[in-house]
Amino acid sequence: MSTNPVSHPAHTLQVVAFANQKGGVGKTTSAVNTAVVLADRGVRTLLLDLDPQGNTTSSLGIEKSGLDGTMYDLLVQSLDIDDVILHDVRPGLDVIATTSDLAGAEIELVNEPNRERRLAQALHAVRHNYDIAIIDCPPSLGLLTLNGLTAAHSVVIPIQCEFLALEGVTQLIHTIDLTKQHLNPQLDLLGVLMTMYDARTNLSAHVVAEVRKYFPDHLFEAIVPRSVRLAEAPSYGQSINEYDPSSRGGEAYARFADELAARIGLPNTPTQQGELPV
Repeated sequence: MSTNPVSHPAHTLQVVAFANQKGGVGKTTSAVNTAVVLADRGVRTLLLDLDPQGNTTSSLGIEKSGLDGTMYDLLVQSLDIDDVILHDVRPGLDVIATTSDLAGAEIELVNEPNRERRLAQALHAVRHNYDIAIIDCPPSLGLLTLNGLTAAHSVVIPIQCEFLALEGVTQLIHTIDLTKQHLNPQLDLLGVLMTMYDARTNLSAHVVAEVRKYFPDHLFEAIVPRSVRLAEAPSYGQSINEYDPSSRGGEAYARFADELAARIGLPNTPTQQGELPV
């Protein structure tokens, strides 16, 4: 795995996959809140829900029963991407939503040609419409996650500050490396985001220290705390940036968005304007 910082021209679409085969690590929370923060800053953002649970879709208050097109239609039914994008879910934020129909995609696509490249091929058609596309991958290393990794330029791995946090991460890194070798040579690890940090426990600090040893060049400085406000926000169909931006969780995701923007060279962000060091 490359340890060099990811650097791409700001005028090209950057595709970032949030991936971890473990569930409950804050992956969806991170993808949703990062997307809303960036869109609020003027970054043209597309958020893709690649998880059949559809939590990204629900977190933004999108009514699943009224959808005309979803990720399932894009990947399995080969519907045009323009027909499945929900425009202006928030100012500057478009979304490709998901329902439980997507759960059958891995079986339905298994014998299809270029099954790992369905999402990459679809995104190519809208590459000039956005600055960043954020993919919320499912908690698995199956065909859906492989589609996300094959479409992405870089990967963010959220890891929770809990016992056995690194369990399975080696397998994920191996999958990223295999994807890079055989399907997507441009793929790199953008960084590791620590989530659910509890300052009251020694365990959280210990886990951060252990992850820093494992990923010495990739750990984001921003650390997301365990937060009631973060947990409440999706029940109102809101991001933390809308629900309580001044909360510890809100401030953490604002800092994380700064770092992510700096690492991939996004335009129209505080970091690019020199307010924060790279």
